[in-house]
Amino acid sequence: MAWNVFIDGEAGTTGLQIRERLEARADIALIQLADDARKDTAARLEAFAAADVAILCLPDAAVLDIVPRLAGTDTRLIDASTAHRVAPDWVFGFPELTAGARAAVAGAERVSNPGCYASGAIALLHPLVSRGLVAADAPLSINAVSGYTGGGKAMVSEFEAPSHPHSFAYAMGQRHKHIPEIMQYGGLTRRPIFAPSVGDFAQGMVVQVPLHLGNGLTIARLTAAYAEHYDGARFVRVLPASAYEGRIDAERTTGTNRMEISVHGDDETGCAVLVAVLDNLGKGASGAAVQNLNLMLGIDEGTGLTA
Repeated sequence: MAWNVFIDGEAGTTGLQIRERLEARADIALIQLADDARKDTAARLEAFAAADVAILCLPDAAVLDIVPRLAGTDTRLIDASTAHRVAPDWVFGFPELTAGARAAVAGAERVSNPGCYASGAIALLHPLVSRGLVAADAPLSINAVSGYTGGGKAMVSEFEAPSHPHSFAYAMGQRHKHIPEIMQYGGLTRRPIFAPSVGDFAQGMVVQVPLHLGNGLTIARLTAAYAEHYDGARFVRVLPASAYEGRIDAERTTGTNRMEISVHGDDETGCAVLVAVLDNLGKGASGAAVQNLNLMLGIDEGTGLTA
C-alpha cells in the first residue's frame, strides 16, 4: 500500500528537498499539480482531499489562508511555516524533545515542523532547563550561522550570482520569527538574545549557546545530561569536544538528518559553549518533515533518511 502525500509548495527550497526524499519511495504516492495549477485554490483543495498527509511549504499568510478551508477533512497536516509553531492545537514536530514527543507526533492530526535555528537551540536548551541545570530566566545569548538556502529562493539567487555576499549578520532588532518557539520549547521565561548570520555555503548550520559554569555545573555534567536525554535517539548524537579537533564545520552534517550536540569550554575558566550542528534543510526543515511524516504513517522514522 502506498500513502498519498501532497506537498503544497513543492517548488520552494524546503518542498523540493522533501520531494527528493519521497519521490523514489515505493510506499509514497506523491500527488502533484501541473505548474499552472499550483496557485489554483480549487485544484489544491482537490489534492488535499486526495491526500492522507499534506505538507505545507508555504509562506505564513498562505498557510493561514488555506488551513481553515481544510476544516472537517480527514487530511493530516505537517506545516513547515512558522504559522503554527506555538499554536496549542498543533503538535510541535521535534520527536526528540521529550519522552512522549515521538508518540505525540505519531498520533497527531496537525504537526508544526520546527524552524532550523530553533531546532538547534531547543535541542541545546530543553534538556538543561528541564533538569534545572540552566534557569528558565537565565540571561542567555544564541549565536548561529546558516547556509544561504535557509533564506529561500531569493537568497539562493543572491548568493549564486557572480557578485554575492560572503556572509552577513541580520535580525539584530531581536524580532526573529524563531524566538517564540525557542522560548516555548526550550523552556525559557526570559527572552534570549539571538544573533543569526548567513554564510557563503548552501546547506549546513552551527548553533551556539555560551554559558557560564560554576555551582557544580561542569563540562562533564552538561555532556552527561545530553547523553541521558538523547539516549537511543536515531538522529541526535552527543559527541565529545575532541571529535571536532578544534574546528566545527557548519557543513559537517549536510545531506543527512543528523544533529550533533557537543559541549566545549574549560572548567577552570568557568566558560562553556553549547553547540549544535545540523543541515538547515535536513534536520532543520525537509528531513525533519519526512521524519515526522514517517511517524504519522506508523512506519520506521528513519525511512528515506540518512543518519
